[in-house]
Amino acid sequence: MAVDVLTTIEIARPRKEVFAFATDPGNATAWYKNIKAVEWETPPPAVVGSRIRFRAQFLGRTLDYTYEVRQIDPGRRFVMATAQGPFPMETTYACDDVADGTTTLTLRNRGEPSGFAAVTAPVMALAMRRANQADLNRLKAILER
Repeated sequence: MAVDVLTTIEIARPRKEVFAFATDPGNATAWYKNIKAVEWETPPPAVVGSRIRFRAQFLGRTLDYTYEVRQIDPGRRFVMATAQGPFPMETTYACDDVADGTTTLTLRNRGEPSGFAAVTAPVMALAMRRANQADLNRLKAILER
C-alpha cells in the first residue's frame, strides 16, 4: 500500500523567504519536532545530488536515513528522496504565492513501504499527517514572528 501524505499551510511571508528557510536542512531541527539531528554527507548548500543524513524519532523508533536532493526549482519546488530502509520516501516542498506577500507551502511525503512497514502503512500515514501539520504550524510561528 502506497503512502501519500499532503499537508498545506499559508504563511504570511514572501515565497522566497518561506522556501529558503523550509528547504534548508540546517533549519530542520528548529521546526520538525521529530528530527533530532542533521548531518551533511556532501558539502552545503543543497544542490541536485546533495546527500543529507537525518536522525528522527517517529512512533517510538529512532530512524537514521539519508536523503538525496533530486530536484530544485529555486523559490518554488524542492524534492528529496531516500531509498533506505523499509520505507523509501520522497519529500516535496512546493511554494506558491497567495495575495499580499503570503505563501502557501505544501509538504508532500510519499513512499511505498515494505515488510512490516507495509502492514502499518495506514496508521503511519495518519501519524505522518498529524506530525506534518504540527510541524508546518511550528514553521509558520517561526517565520511569522
